[in-house]
Amino acid sequence: MLSVPLSRIPQLAPLIRELPQETVVVDTSNYYPQRDGVIEGIEAGQAESLWVSEQLGRRVVKAWNMIGSHALSDKGLPAGDPDRLAVAVAGDERGRRVGMALVEDTGFDGFDAGSLEESWRQQPGTPAYGTELTSAQLPDALATADAARAPKRRDLSVAAIAERVGDGTTNPDSDYGTRLSRALFM
Repeated sequence: MLSVPLSRIPQLAPLIRELPQETVVVDTSNYYPQRDGVIEGIEAGQAESLWVSEQLGRRVVKAWNMIGSHALSDKGLPAGDPDRLAVAVAGDERGRRVGMALVEDTGFDGFDAGSLEESWRQQPGTPAYGTELTSAQLPDALATADAARAPKRRDLSVAAIAERVGDGTTNPDSDYGTRLSRALFM
């Protein structure tokens, strides 16, 4: 599992390259240029996890990046529950199988989101990101993602959160991010 700011990936790459070639790295990270600095490949439209895979030289699966920590800790439900949230899993076939099984084990429906090249559909600024959707709702969110608009929406959400949190004394409730994401991304 890899859950770090993307700016730290080059520092981790030598360690990851020591792992067996067949290792599946699950990437939960997201690119925020305000935090990570500008990464030219991603700015040019490359999917974040495809860039990560190239940096690490390993198979990468994108999962859990589009759901918040509050949902991860409090909203897992048993399989079959109609309100169970879905988590998009993108990567090659073997990697998706591993990722989907892990997601299911954590109380969420694993949703096959296709190849790593398509993982941009679950990145910040897209309708799937941070909106806490079920398996019935997630396909439409992934299908309506707009690559050109996503970075603009991502940056708008960062500005809205920064304004709301302000001086560090005001913390929005745990559902604020979901409400904001639904308003801005859907």
